[in-house]
Amino acid sequence: MTVLTDDEVRLAVRDLPGWEHSDGALRRSVKFGSFLGGIDAVRRVAELAEHKDHHPDIDIRWRTVTFVLVTHSEGGITDKDVDLAREINEVVGDQ
Repeated sequence: MTVLTDDEVRLAVRDLPGWEHSDGALRRSVKFGSFLGGIDAVRRVAELAEHKDHHPDIDIRWRTVTFVLVTHSEGGITDKDVDLAREINEVVGDQ
């Protein structure tokens, strides 16, 4: 698996609503209508991540959940991160 260049990441982020390239990772914070809404989204993302064997870092702060994607074993952002970001967007929608 190849680490994407900064230019490749910038291009990918254009097609990933809500995501940004920051500190060497893809990041998205989502504010939910309730704490349990955020927890439910985390559970759904966790099931997806487990199935793909590619796990995001997840930070939960009351109703705001932040997902951080980087392929640690490769030392940067890869296609696996971009693909998982797209799938997380499908789970969380336009929050």
